[in-house]
Amino acid sequence: MEPVTLATDRLLLRPFGPADADEVLRACQNADIQRWTTVPSPYERRHAEGFVSEISPNGWRDETLFNFGTFTKDRGELVSSVGLVGVGGLRTEGRTAEIGFWTAKEQRGHGYTVEAVLAVARWTFTALGADRLEWYAEVGNEGSRAVAVKAGFTMEGTLRSRLVHRGTRRDAWTGSLLPSDLSLPGRTPYVPSPRQGRGALR
Repeated sequence: MEPVTLATDRLLLRPFGPADADEVLRACQNADIQRWTTVPSPYERRHAEGFVSEISPNGWRDETLFNFGTFTKDRGELVSSVGLVGVGGLRTEGRTAEIGFWTAKEQRGHGYTVEAVLAVARWTFTALGADRLEWYAEVGNEGSRAVAVKAGFTMEGTLRSRLVHRGTRRDAWTGSLLPSDLSLPGRTPYVPSPRQGRGALR
């Protein structure tokens, strides 16, 4: 797929390029990013250069990872990385993808990543035809959970041993966002289950 650029009121979401290596390197020195995400630790220049010059471009080309660098419109500062993984699921009947993100420490608390996640979600539902967008985070990652909740994801519970992190399996929180949550149509009709205690067959 040809890389895509998105825009919001405050942000520009575009594919990463070689010129972004310094900012990615700086952002990923943050202990929280290394603790809760899959970035290498310690995070070195070669990791940043590989991410912006190989991993991200190859993901777009091979349609395995659609990753956006999020930058402020006014100053062009790196805010976050927002990516769609598991995009192969968009080609199946399930039409499901997974979203992941990290936020540079100095850019937290402004609602930027919520804004970016919503932009990517709308693009996923409209341009890619997804019917379900999933979010996972290791139990305890309160920052990621807060972004997901503010973006409208419904928290669906805890999955045991869902994630592998630094060689160990970890429990994960999970949530989902549907097109209807953003007042968008879905490709496949959705029939929610009856509310517990109402309309249930006995």
